[in-house]
Amino acid sequence: MAKSVMFLGTGSDVGKSIAVTAFCRLLKRRGYKVTPFKAQNMSNNSYVTMEGGEIGRAQAAQAEAAGVPPSVHMNPILLKPSTGMGSQIVLHGKVFGEMDAVDYYAIKPRLKKAVTASYHQLVTDYDIIIMEGAGSCCEMNLKENDLVNLELAKQFNTPCVLVADIDKGGVFAQIIGTYNLMTRKEKGLTIGFLINKFRGDPRLFSDGIEYIEKKTGKPVLGLVPFFHDIRIDSEDSVSVQEDKRPLRPIGLKTVNIAVLRLPAISNFTDLEILEQEKDLIVNYIIRPKELSDDYDCIIIPGTKNAMEDAVWLSRMGWRKAIERFLRQGKRVLGICGGYQLMGKKIKDPYGVESNRKEVLGLNLLPVITTLEKEKVVRKVVGTCLVNGKRIKGYEIHMGKSSIQKDVGEPFLRIGKQGEKGSWQDGWTLKEGLISGTYLHGLFDLPDFRVDFLNSMRKSKGLKTKRPKQGRVTKDHQYDRLADHFETHCDVEMILSIVLNS
Repeated sequence: MAKSVMFLGTGSDVGKSIAVTAFCRLLKRRGYKVTPFKAQNMSNNSYVTMEGGEIGRAQAAQAEAAGVPPSVHMNPILLKPSTGMGSQIVLHGKVFGEMDAVDYYAIKPRLKKAVTASYHQLVTDYDIIIMEGAGSCCEMNLKENDLVNLELAKQFNTPCVLVADIDKGGVFAQIIGTYNLMTRKEKGLTIGFLINKFRGDPRLFSDGIEYIEKKTGKPVLGLVPFFHDIRIDSEDSVSVQEDKRPLRPIGLKTVNIAVLRLPAISNFTDLEILEQEKDLIVNYIIRPKELSDDYDCIIIPGTKNAMEDAVWLSRMGWRKAIERFLRQGKRVLGICGGYQLMGKKIKDPYGVESNRKEVLGLNLLPVITTLEKEKVVRKVVGTCLVNGKRIKGYEIHMGKSSIQKDVGEPFLRIGKQGEKGSWQDGWTLKEGLISGTYLHGLFDLPDFRVDFLNSMRKSKGLKTKRPKQGRVTKDHQYDRLADHFETHCDVEMILSIVLNS
């Protein structure tokens, strides 16, 4: 029978996902067969499992850290926000429907059965289940219908570690306040606290730890320093949507890429590996005036709502700005929803994303997209028809795109992984300067990524590079993350409590 531990949070973005990722790798290195489990996740960053199902990107990263294949049972419920009030519900990897909060609560009994079934499936396959809560574990108005935090911990009698973010400020109120909102049984399941994102000399916080332990009677199990140089996929698009960092300076000695920060941006983890290139600057921009002549490429990323983002692009004046950019011989690439936005128009006859029936795109490619009720979710392999490089990745989209005239050529030839047959994907013009594709994960492939970037390096007279490992290097990043947490957490105490629970 598998053992379990849950990392709860005092709020959102305190570091629960990172802690779970670290402990997945820590316990794997100790010889345990370990799996992540997040009953319900809200994110527009998703991943396709080998089963052909869709889960949160964070759970896929946690599975990678654990050295096991990602499964829909690791994230049985995925909520993908599509409007200010509603979300697409993905249940066991498949689209269940679009709902607002009221409708969602009405189907909670069915969802709870799905969560329980997935948990019991993992129990039979693994030694330790590392569970992750969502947001604050003590939202008192939501606890009655809780599927993912303390109610779940009580259901499976799971020991809990409460994670707080000292960088946000108010860490004493975070921990002591949250703990005091718990019931007696919930307090009994809470084995201690993990304080994340600490800056400075830990000796200066020793009296703070003593205060927390005195007030709660529970130990602080870790004081984890803030880190900048460990590269792990982000859980969702919050970090991009709320990014208030100044734009990094660009110039002639770097390859400069502007990513359009769409209102409904999704799967921006496609681009995170680009930020590891030392001669590359990636800036997320909103306004056309931020697009200076020193940029070499625009990337239009995925979006959860192409219909409304098309309206936003028009309102912001992006069509004229991109046309001017292209006249300078620069490059534009669209990925998934970004590919749809590059076309002539997008149609939504079934109201999949919007009340609008049709919107105009950027008219960069001779493509018309029709959104359909059934979502395409699959892993694919193939070849880039522009540079001949082998590619692989995954598709997650609600629409189908058709080419309207014989100008340009297909961008990729792909087929479903493990099956015979292939088809053309995407479209490209001007020898690859204007391209769009449905495929996520292109830049994870060293050969494709380096060829894509070398074309811009050559045009600027910069030194070209040879392919290096892409996401294979993430294995090293998971080890570094595990080392970081192992140094600053009482792993042995946590593990002993879990194994004896």
